[in-house]
Amino acid sequence: MTSFGGAAFAENVSGQPLQYNLVEPVTEIARQIYDLHTLMLVICLVIFVAVFGVMFYSIYAHRKSKGAKSASFHESVKVEIAWTIVPFLIVIGMALPATKTVVAMKDTSNADLTIKATGYQWKWGYEYLAGEGEGISFLSTLATPRDQIDDHEGQAVARGENYLMEVDNHVVVPVGKKVRVVTTANDVIHAWMIPAFGVKQDAIPGFVRDTWFKAEEEGIYRGQCAELCGKDHAYMPIVVEVMSEENYSTWVQAKLEEMKAKQDDPTKEWAAADLIARGEQVYNANCAACHQATGEGIPGAFPTLVAAPSVVGPQDAQIGILLNGIGAGMPAWKQLSDVEIASVITYTRNAWANAGTGTDPVVQPSAVTAAR
Repeated sequence: MTSFGGAAFAENVSGQPLQYNLVEPVTEIARQIYDLHTLMLVICLVIFVAVFGVMFYSIYAHRKSKGAKSASFHESVKVEIAWTIVPFLIVIGMALPATKTVVAMKDTSNADLTIKATGYQWKWGYEYLAGEGEGISFLSTLATPRDQIDDHEGQAVARGENYLMEVDNHVVVPVGKKVRVVTTANDVIHAWMIPAFGVKQDAIPGFVRDTWFKAEEEGIYRGQCAELCGKDHAYMPIVVEVMSEENYSTWVQAKLEEMKAKQDDPTKEWAAADLIARGEQVYNANCAACHQATGEGIPGAFPTLVAAPSVVGPQDAQIGILLNGIGAGMPAWKQLSDVEIASVITYTRNAWANAGTGTDPVVQPSAVTAAR
């Protein structure tokens, strides 16, 4: 469900609606924000009309051609008092309802469900910490095909309905329940924002912030990272699906069973071909945005993995990099399982021109487990 409130809208070059007003609210907080927005605009309009009305009337009624003479006075105590008290009362009248809403926005107590949202360059990770669904965790990555994003020398593939606003895993919540969202980040500052919920909260490395929402209507609601966070800032959307309580319970059971079925045994000895195939999927989902599909990276920004000492050298160095990161440029990827880390390392050691050139071409999950 993507809706637009109030004002008229047209279409842009991609066929998507151009929005001239706030998104139609589906939570009480978003509704208060919408009403505040309208109230402030009305107050500003009244002030504009009053000030310019008096100014234009004075220009017309006291023009020189009518023989008007300018008043001769130095100051007026009444005027001084008026233009001090009136703006003060206007500011107080604007601040009181706004303060009430801001206080309500920060009241995350008595939540029915708590979800942790972690920002990564450039995707979101979610963990259901409390409430129905506790234990569920997943990464949510842009699902728009790369062929729609790349220009292909002027022959770009037609864009889909939700271009750059679709993900592979939705955040799912029940309708009418208070959901607390705890935000943090793994690398740089991100921001978790869903306009229809009236929610925008920074996700800061090393800090924990929180916000909340209670969706009143079922549907799919979309947002984006709202803090400039690097090269692919535009490619980390947020999608929240609001379901009925019954459907949410069904989703929780299915998700838990899915996670259990996908759980890998880190003690298993994997065949090289299986690790490479699995690693290619992990690489395309998590690494290709920076290091590129060719492994050549972006000069001056992201290093090449082709013939890189950390890739073709002993496995311990590369395992350490994935587990611990290298500053903001290369975050830690501890959220990946031991099998996923082992498989993506094995893939990079056997892809491109790296095949057959280095030591330790196959890395088993047990080595990653030991390094943790």
